[in-house]
Amino acid sequence: MSDDEGTLRREIRLLYEGRSKRAKRFRYALIVFDTFSILFFVAAAALPQTLGMQIANTALGLVILADFCARLWIARDRWQMLRRVYTLADLVVLVSLLVVPFLTEDVAFLRILRGLRLLHSYHLIRDLRRDSDVFRRHEDVFLAGVNLFVFIFVTTSLAFALFFEAHTGFDAYVDALYFTVATLTTTGYGDITLHSAGGKLFSVAVMVIGVALFVQFARALFQPAKVRYTCKTCGLNRHDPDAVHCKHCGEQLKIPTAGALE
Repeated sequence: MSDDEGTLRREIRLLYEGRSKRAKRFRYALIVFDTFSILFFVAAAALPQTLGMQIANTALGLVILADFCARLWIARDRWQMLRRVYTLADLVVLVSLLVVPFLTEDVAFLRILRGLRLLHSYHLIRDLRRDSDVFRRHEDVFLAGVNLFVFIFVTTSLAFALFFEAHTGFDAYVDALYFTVATLTTTGYGDITLHSAGGKLFSVAVMVIGVALFVQFARALFQPAKVRYTCKTCGLNRHDPDAVHCKHCGEQLKIPTAGALE
């Protein structure tokens, strides 16, 4: 490896993993891009596929490809990175954006793959844990909420792709979302149902998995708030925000607070 290549790799790694203000701004900019791309994919799922839409998909795919290649280049263990869920999601999204559109016009299934892009945004947790006292106090609520939102989005895309006519407009996507939420909460109004055997099995899966995620979110929302801080003696990593001693072993704790940081 040349000196210039090594220097460039270090600079890119500092952007993705460093603690400088420049690195934080870069990572938050990636989150803004992720959010924009997700909203675009949601809108594109229900709209006709025009030339302009294909150009936008390709442009987004090239940005995602550049981000993926940079992460892979600086990874200390590339095989471990390639086995992670968000990496596999990125690969699937890239194929759906840059390869499949040139092979087939059927993009209904691709909406499901694009929904997996949401998993990539989980790397925001590390920065929020360092930068936000509110996030540290309510981390379990945030994580449970994100898990539930990801499940609803991916399940809605899957239902829309399998059981609704492709590109029939935003109203059809809202119907898929309505069906998903009604099934997940076991409300079951009955105005939108899936009558096939596959549809019934799909509904069962939504209820079983969705109810578990919904209960997890409700429990995190209403249970007493805990902060993540690992006790150096016993390893307990959840404590009351104002705890002075570990409830498990009695070790003195030094949990960072807003007043102490100032």
